[in-house]
Amino acid sequence: MFVLPDGRPLSLDAPFRWMGVNYPANWLRLATPEERAAIGITEVPDPPSYDQRFYWGYDDKGNLIPKDHTQLVEQWVAATRTTANTLLAPTDWIIIREADNGKPADPLLKTWREDIRLATGAKVTAIRETVDTPALAAYITGPDYPVWPRDPYSPVPADAELIDVDGIQSVSSGEAV
Repeated sequence: MFVLPDGRPLSLDAPFRWMGVNYPANWLRLATPEERAAIGITEVPDPPSYDQRFYWGYDDKGNLIPKDHTQLVEQWVAATRTTANTLLAPTDWIIIREADNGKPADPLLKTWREDIRLATGAKVTAIRETVDTPALAAYITGPDYPVWPRDPYSPVPADAELIDVDGIQSVSSGEAV
C-alpha cells in the first residue's frame, strides 16, 4: 500500500493530488521507486486482513476483536434456515399438490427434502454448540458448513465426484454446492 507523507493511503489506478499537483490514475504504477520517494510517497505493508463477518478488526496490540458470539449464533442460525427454505421452496408446490389432490410426490424428492431438514438441524446444532466467536468462525468457514444434500434433479457435472457425508449424498467438484 502506498501512503502520502500526511498518512493518506493511495489506491492504485486512482488519480490523486499532492502539493498542488494532480497525478493521473496510472502514475503510481508507472513511477519508479525513486520518483515516488522524491515526493515522499512510501510503501507500507497492507494491514492484516480479517473476516468482517466475525471480527470488528484489530486492537492496538494486534489482537482480533470478536463480534458478540450470541448475536452471531442467532444470525447464522437464521441464515442457515433461510438457505434451507430457499433450497426447498422450488419443490413446495409438489408437496402441496400431493396434499391437495393426492397425486403422489416422487419418493426421491421427499427423501431429499428430509435430508435438507436433517442437514439444517445438524448445522443449527453445530452453530449453537460453538463456545466463542473463533469456534463459530472456524465451523462456518470450514469444510462441513457449506455442504448441502444434492438436489436429485440437478445435473451433475461430468468431472464431479459424488461423496457421502454422514449418509447425505453431496457433490464434490471444487465448487460450493
